[in-house]
Amino acid sequence: MRIAAAVAGGLLIALVLWETFETLVLPRRVARRLRFTRVYFRFLWGTWSFVGRKHPGSRRETYLSVFAPLSLLMIFVLWALGLIVGFALIQWGMSTPLGPDLHPGFATYLYLSATTFVTLGLGDVWTVSSAGRLVTAVEAGFGFAFLALTISYLPVLYQSFSRREVRISMLDQWAGSPPNAVELLRRSAMHGEIGSVDVLLADWESWAAELLESHLSYPILAYFRSQHEEQSWLAALTAILDVSALVLAGVDGVSEWQARRTFAMSRHAVVDLAQVLRVEPESPPEDRMLAEGIPKVRHVLETAGATIDPRAETRLTPYRKLYEPYVHVLSRRLEMPLPPLLPDEGRMDDWQRSAWAEPS
Repeated sequence: MRIAAAVAGGLLIALVLWETFETLVLPRRVARRLRFTRVYFRFLWGTWSFVGRKHPGSRRETYLSVFAPLSLLMIFVLWALGLIVGFALIQWGMSTPLGPDLHPGFATYLYLSATTFVTLGLGDVWTVSSAGRLVTAVEAGFGFAFLALTISYLPVLYQSFSRREVRISMLDQWAGSPPNAVELLRRSAMHGEIGSVDVLLADWESWAAELLESHLSYPILAYFRSQHEEQSWLAALTAILDVSALVLAGVDGVSEWQARRTFAMSRHAVVDLAQVLRVEPESPPEDRMLAEGIPKVRHVLETAGATIDPRAETRLTPYRKLYEPYVHVLSRRLEMPLPPLLPDEGRMDDWQRSAWAEPS
């Protein structure tokens, strides 16, 4: 039985270390289906989001925003506990003699393992044999490396989150809250700056590429929510896909080549993230364009001074079919609403709102 316990301890340590390596160190998507980390986040998010649906309005968003940082800290604790238990099983399985207790139980080995792993070193329990000292030294080294790795991981994660959110916040003045593709083009055309959308799309091409790289390496970032209720990385990316699709369908004044590049990079991001989160594409039950469709889009844009191709309606649909199934399932999985394709007239942007007074 003790030999089996020692073997089980070694396997547990190997499993935890490999999971930690894949999650924190390996800079690429992990294709292996059976992973503790994946099962952990999927189960926990399913339970957390189910409870969150019962909260109304802003309380729901506040509740959901706690999930990502809290679950991240919890998995660090679970990994640490796994390593502590694994080393305790090895010491117990080897029947390592300890001082001053000549007949230690498993609880004593667990205590020794915990103090060794966190490099506390109280010295009230110690190993007597050479093999026991070797295991203790190895555990102290792993504990130090594990703590250093997890502590250094958090700044990297939050830097990626911060870079993502800066661009999302800047989209507010361009496209409203929530971000809206037609509104973005309308505002640009209304001020005679439809050509400035080229620069915007170029910036968001880079943003989508960085989002893809960071969220494939650290999928937990997908669950981190934006500061404002009507903003999210998924809503922003969907709005940029909508803008690119509209330009490709026939909105004059914006570079079609730039729109094509941004569309390709943005679609690449949503497709790969759907694969990482294990959600299959599914056509949405309702169209975000509403019943008015292209005639309404044409009226809004032409009133602002933009020109739209007469064939835009037939050209837009194939582009939208390339990404709508993916953003729909991501929206459902992450509880992040998608923006409408047509603007909501009279809705204020986030920068216009205040907790103390509304502008007159």
